[in-house]
Amino acid sequence: MAKVSRAAIEQAIQRWTEPYLGMDLLTAGTVETITTEGRRVRILLRLGFPVERYQVQLRAALVDAVTAALPEAEVAVEVGWRVTSRAVQAKLKPLANVRNIIAVASAKGGVGKSTVAANLALALADEGARVGVLDADIYGPSQPRMMGVAGRRPESPDGKSITPLENYGVQVMSIGFLIEEEAPMVWRGPMVSQALTQLLNDTRWQDLDYLIVDLPPGTGDIQLTLAQRVPVSGAVVVTTPQEIATLDARKGIRMFQKVRVPVLGVLENMSIHICSQCGHAEHIFGEGGGKRLAEAENVALIGALPLDGRIREQADNGRPSVVAEPEGRVAGLYRQAALRTAAQLSRLAAAASSPFPRIVVEE
Repeated sequence: MAKVSRAAIEQAIQRWTEPYLGMDLLTAGTVETITTEGRRVRILLRLGFPVERYQVQLRAALVDAVTAALPEAEVAVEVGWRVTSRAVQAKLKPLANVRNIIAVASAKGGVGKSTVAANLALALADEGARVGVLDADIYGPSQPRMMGVAGRRPESPDGKSITPLENYGVQVMSIGFLIEEEAPMVWRGPMVSQALTQLLNDTRWQDLDYLIVDLPPGTGDIQLTLAQRVPVSGAVVVTTPQEIATLDARKGIRMFQKVRVPVLGVLENMSIHICSQCGHAEHIFGEGGGKRLAEAENVALIGALPLDGRIREQADNGRPSVVAEPEGRVAGLYRQAALRTAAQLSRLAAAASSPFPRIVVEE
């Protein structure tokens, strides 16, 4: 029986680029073991981001890549994953029971940031991660309604801390739970900053892989203070394609760079509108603005979401797209954006822990 060489297997793996990591699995350091026995090849992957749903597609793609180069090989792929913590800003301590905080921000209001934050959280939870959402938009909290928990009140078991509400497998905390939905928040910047840090630190988060923080729009004193006080692992900046939005989004990217928070990528929302009646596609807010911004700032474009009335309707009804139509096209786009976000964060965590991939080859 002909024997498949280790060098040939490694070369075959390196020829295939994993779409979310943006590199081959060998270079990414996710190949834990390669075992060969004659023609039989067993590859064990250990990823740094959740792949409960995606692993089926991942296994098939890697098997195809290796057998395309080595038709004689009988390839089996096993996939495991574990989310680790990434270092946060200097002088800030990681939050207890939270491995990574991901800020979802926009320097401009009205670009769909909160809807994106909710769907990213739900998509990550669907991949097997333990996820929470902190609604940091103190002036306009919308996560209670979007996450289907509006009108409910969290409990305080000890009078000092608060247990987050939970729905769709995601833990949720918001100032909106503590005030009437239509009550205005007439607070100055320092009060808002204090409210956010209290919500963050006094919530009894339960062993989270990711805490998605829905930040308020803008890049002023409030946003800068929050970015400096919250131990953030990485940020996603949401924009629409139009130039006026990308100009503001660039300010958001620069804000995170200033406080040494890595930008995991740009998400372009409302990228294209397809008429539900005639199917005509139109770039209402321009075309390619998010891609140009990402290229100019040397960050990833983690996704492009359409302008679709159902996204708004589903969020308003407390069932965001990932929950309302889990196998739909829009949910698929959110899942891809979530995987790309988590994969980019895992690359940072891996780089911080070791500059070399760990590979064990057994023959």
